[in-house]
Amino acid sequence: MADNELVAIIDFGSQYTQLIARRVREADVYCEIFTPDVRPDELRRRNLKGVILSGGPASVYEKGSPRCSKGIFDLPVPILGICYGLQVAGLLLGGGSVVPAREREYGPAELAVREPDPLFAGFPKRTKVWMSHGDKVVADRKSFRVLASTSNCAFAAVRHRERDFYGVQFHPEVHHTPLGARLLRNFLRKVCGCRGDWKMRSYIDHAVEEIRKTTEGWRVLCALSGGVDSSVVAALVHRAVGNRLICVFVDNGLLRKGEREQVRAVFQEQRHIRLRIVEASGRFLKALRGVGDPERKRKIIGHTFIDVFRDEARRLTRGIRFLAQGTLYPDVIESRSAFGGPSAKIKTHHNVGGLPEKLGFELIEPLRFLFKDEVRLMGRELGLPPGLVDRQPFPGPGLAVRLLGPVEPDRLRVLRDADEIVREEIERAGLHRRLWQYFAVLLPVSTVGVMGDGRTYDDVVAVRAVESVDGMTADWARLPYDLLAGISSRIVNEVKGVNRVTFDVSSKPPATIEWE
Repeated sequence: MADNELVAIIDFGSQYTQLIARRVREADVYCEIFTPDVRPDELRRRNLKGVILSGGPASVYEKGSPRCSKGIFDLPVPILGICYGLQVAGLLLGGGSVVPAREREYGPAELAVREPDPLFAGFPKRTKVWMSHGDKVVADRKSFRVLASTSNCAFAAVRHRERDFYGVQFHPEVHHTPLGARLLRNFLRKVCGCRGDWKMRSYIDHAVEEIRKTTEGWRVLCALSGGVDSSVVAALVHRAVGNRLICVFVDNGLLRKGEREQVRAVFQEQRHIRLRIVEASGRFLKALRGVGDPERKRKIIGHTFIDVFRDEARRLTRGIRFLAQGTLYPDVIESRSAFGGPSAKIKTHHNVGGLPEKLGFELIEPLRFLFKDEVRLMGRELGLPPGLVDRQPFPGPGLAVRLLGPVEPDRLRVLRDADEIVREEIERAGLHRRLWQYFAVLLPVSTVGVMGDGRTYDDVVAVRAVESVDGMTADWARLPYDLLAGISSRIVNEVKGVNRVTFDVSSKPPATIEWE
């Protein structure tokens, strides 16, 4: 994406760095996230329009705390420092010192705008902002103009008198700062002069051209799971290379009801993509027999998938040089984060992890600069059906991690039938678009019940439904009682072997979205 206008975000380890990027993209401006050791010359070679310095959990005075090159401030573009980013600038630019705040600020504060400035265009005199800091900048007024302040922070927003640098001590990227998106848009449009013309259609055109140029007539293999990411990759690569794309769908026996049929209908029958469906359910269930530990389940499923896919790929290797994978931008960011905080935890959920090296393929990752909501937007632009584009996240190990205890065919049947009812009823109620995930969990518990004139001793199903923006945190969804009653009634009456249904009212944290 080298020809796009670029705003560079330098990540100092903030839990909100990805959120900054999302807000920039929402303003139709292209951005990328860089580590603090990025060289100014690397940015200078790009069509750079501005730089944003993120927050971070460290104190600038801690040994080993992250710093960027002082040369970043010599780039001929405006720079915005957020919280820790402002504090780093205060030290590197001079004219400011960083001191412990008299009272640490974590939470809402009232910001008073002191001076008119393009950064605060359209702002009232007072507005709410979200603070999260223990240190603060004390600026030399000969070097900095004070644009805004709070009762505990006289330099809540500043502008350098000689350099094109702005700094804010609050977090404009979070929704707790109601006018934060406007501030960032002001910085992008009014300060940096960005056109705001980054659109998904142009991204698709560029990605198609890059894939064509990279593959140079070679065949491309794609591991298609039926999830949003792999489906969008398949549709995008097919647009670029046509019949040179071969998709492999592995039926591991742990899929939701109708998943295999949907994949065949969408990709083989409607889009005429070359699709190979590998029936491997027996192989997976045999490997999982008697295993109840969730981590062992995940490892067994991951290793078995690699073995199955590798066996199939070897039958197809003639003329195949590339493997297409649905890596997203958050995975790229997390895999290279160096300064702690939530963003430093690396996800290892990709089913095809390690395959390029094992099979000698070169990797194509056309979604590696996109967030999940952007991938869904791309899917719509590519004409994928709403039922596929809007489907909820589904774990790589499938139903195995929603079936607590050993994975057995009969218990999988119970869970699959119950899960279908949960999905049908929530979608019929029109609530599926506002929920992040909704599914059934089969517990390793049997309880006494009464059906007709007899007593039963059957399984318990838990229903899980959560609301979230990005899956990092989640709140349990307040589903209507009538909807829950309908779900419970259908499961107990239609799924043989279940006599009790519960509803999970746990948020993340402290719980996780999945049960295993």
